[in-house]
Amino acid sequence: MPPDPFLVIVEDDASFARALRKSFERRGYCVSVCDGAEALDTALTTISPSNAVVDLKLVGGSGLECVKILHRRDPSMKIVVLTGFASISTAVEAIKLGACHYLAKPSSIDDIEAAFTRREGDSRVALSQRQSSVKTLEWERIHETLAETNFNISEAARRLGMHRRTLARKLAKQRVG
Repeated sequence: MPPDPFLVIVEDDASFARALRKSFERRGYCVSVCDGAEALDTALTTISPSNAVVDLKLVGGSGLECVKILHRRDPSMKIVVLTGFASISTAVEAIKLGACHYLAKPSSIDDIEAAFTRREGDSRVALSQRQSSVKTLEWERIHETLAETNFNISEAARRLGMHRRTLARKLAKQRVG
């Protein structure tokens, strides 16, 4: 009998992380939970997950940094990013950094588990006619610049032509995940 798959969940909302953990454990996964990049780095010294679920917005920073850490550790790891604020730029960055899938919250355990097994895209997915708002376009540009600068707020602000405090305020106001 093969060993249970090992899953790491990177989520800073303790109640949501607990619910995810219990659901995956009921399905036979061995689960470890981390609340950010620092805890993830520490955990990866003792665990070797084959799957990961990463929240995009973490109190201590972006989940994209965690995707980068996980992919660097094991390029074959199946990483699913969850977010409450889906945007084109964060989806593209997540995939470029090594995620296999990007899901908007709320997503069921079935959706997440299915994302672990999907290796190919779906060319039949419906194309949206929705126009992006100016706020959405601004947020996508900000996040794209943050990713380009390795999430260095001062450098991102410089590249965007705004004061660092202005960028920090915009980031604090905008719900990402």
